[in-house]
Amino acid sequence: MILTVTLNAAIDKRYVVKEFQVGEVNRVAECTYTPGGKGLNVSKPASIAGAEVVATGFAGGHAGNYIVDSLEPFGIKSEFYHMEAESRSCINIWDQKNHVQTEFLEPGFTVSEKDFEGFCKKFKTLVPKADVVAMSGSVPKGLDGTAYQKLVSIVKEAGKKVILDTSGKLLELGIEAKPTMVKPNIDEIRMLTGSHCDTREELIEAGKKIHKAGIEIVVISLGADGSLLICTDGVYQAIVPRIDAVNTVGCGDSMIAGFALGFERRLSVQETLRLASAISASAALREETGFFVKEDMERILPQIEIKKL
Repeated sequence: MILTVTLNAAIDKRYVVKEFQVGEVNRVAECTYTPGGKGLNVSKPASIAGAEVVATGFAGGHAGNYIVDSLEPFGIKSEFYHMEAESRSCINIWDQKNHVQTEFLEPGFTVSEKDFEGFCKKFKTLVPKADVVAMSGSVPKGLDGTAYQKLVSIVKEAGKKVILDTSGKLLELGIEAKPTMVKPNIDEIRMLTGSHCDTREELIEAGKKIHKAGIEIVVISLGADGSLLICTDGVYQAIVPRIDAVNTVGCGDSMIAGFALGFERRLSVQETLRLASAISASAALREETGFFVKEDMERILPQIEIKKL
């Protein structure tokens, strides 16, 4: 079973407009509503790929109930800690003419120390049943930079694999608890290591530095050029085929889902990287965030080249 953690869950609203005009009335041609937050954008593709998925985190009010209800069609079991305040909404505007995305992300409700203690108590009952725990995204107001550090420690104490995908102070402090895997972007690697990372070689050296600090697997996205993976076995690069992307929001989360699946299935590092890359690329072909079609993934999978550097 894969356990996902979304501390700042949301309703994701995607608006499609012909041409987005700042300061003007914009008519929406299409709109979709989906359960969101980075952790839930891991839950959905993992479930589509056939994994048993349990989603936890904070959910509140009528919006929180909508989030929970919307996970049922995906076969995802909800184990959220419920709040009285309303869960947030996040809006993504797709400009059809200019092919530009604009996002508005609400901050969400405030979580008290008592609420977080209650969540941790619930979390400790869920972790022993999981093979892999994936925790992603921002945290609600009221929680400090140690939130993920505490949760990673709980997972590590239970002897389970844990993936941490976050940023800023949350990543800087969370990484001290030594999660199994992290997926920092270039800015985050610069923050963590102090390296310039202007070349692929510098990126690899910075990734090795994080790995040597106790992180088993470090994954670095290279955008259209694929991704790098640094582990004990060495350094690997995934090279993906060129695709006509429709929606790139959540593709990194879909990649995390692929890694969680690989860990759960005990695949090799190369097989896991290939699976994660294929799911991520497949997700970019679909308008809905955190969604892919198996046929797309199966078509792309053999086209992905894994090189050992």
